[in-house]
Amino acid sequence: MRELAAVKTEVKRSRFYAHLYALDDPDEIAEVLDLHRKMYRKAAHHCSAVRFLPGRDPVEATKNDGEVGHPGKAILGVLEKHALDHHALVVSRLFGGIKLGPGGVTRAFRDAGESVAEYYLHEG
Repeated sequence: MRELAAVKTEVKRSRFYAHLYALDDPDEIAEVLDLHRKMYRKAAHHCSAVRFLPGRDPVEATKNDGEVGHPGKAILGVLEKHALDHHALVVSRLFGGIKLGPGGVTRAFRDAGESVAEYYLHEG
């Protein structure tokens, strides 16, 4: 696994730290999530998506980590949109005190994921 790009976004005082990783094996997501839990100790949620295609055992998986809405699914959509087929996208949220609601949370995670993917594809 190697980190390709990282971006910080902010929505209503909540900070979203999005990281894009290239994977050699889809099981590396556990290591990536452990790393995020250490880097962002104050984060309440570490939502993720893994897309590892094609392969003998194709994998598309998401984790919402207890967050409202469907942020994992939205993050997976970013990987699909940009044809990132051997990648993981993890977004860690540090709550800023203002509730966003399920739709707002999903949009914020998706937008953070989109930001890091765009940065990687155009700047990285």
